[in-house]
Amino acid sequence: MLFGGLLGTPQGSGQLGRLRTPFLMCVKRFYILVLFSGLAASGVLPVSGMRVYTSGEVEAVNGTDVRLKCTFQSSSPITPATLTVSWSFRPLEPGREESVFYYHERPYPPPEGRFHKRATWAGDIMGRDASIVVREVKFTYNGTFSCQVKNPPDVHGNMGEVKLTVVTTASFSEIVILAVAIGGAIMLMVIILVIIMSIRRCLKKRQEEWLEELPRRERKDPTVW
Repeated sequence: MLFGGLLGTPQGSGQLGRLRTPFLMCVKRFYILVLFSGLAASGVLPVSGMRVYTSGEVEAVNGTDVRLKCTFQSSSPITPATLTVSWSFRPLEPGREESVFYYHERPYPPPEGRFHKRATWAGDIMGRDASIVVREVKFTYNGTFSCQVKNPPDVHGNMGEVKLTVVTTASFSEIVILAVAIGGAIMLMVIILVIIMSIRRCLKKRQEEWLEELPRRERKDPTVW
């Protein structure tokens, strides 16, 4: 009766129209979503799926080597022939942005500039790693390093950044970690030496017992004249 009343009167027709409007809008949105998904899957529409990840902030002691970590994820299969990695540097003091490193099928270190013979490749493209190592860092290296990865057709995405701070001495936390690592290594060596000495002592004792029992066995052997 409710639906009959809605259909049989002008007021019912208006109410039915109001009920249909949200439903028709949802159906249209669904069809549009399916259409765009199909176009994206077929490659007609570009898909931006490149994601670059970095450590954010790194602290290094003046004169030491530092690894600038950069990993990535791409919505397209990794293609070494077309994939490129670009590292750039923006100093803290006023100055222009400069190139640090470039990779395309093979590493291309900077031929000149402050990072000449200082930046080396430490990544693995198939492992989705675009990291580099900066050797013997200086205070002039204080600034922001940017890592950009392009894997056509996946060329759009975020740019990873690493803020490098070069210090005179290691921070307290790094000193503690280093001390713990050295202490652990020394402790491991002591344990290994104790184990080796214990084994040698046991073998020596066993040999002495065997030598003491040997004359007794010879006296008891009836075949010995």
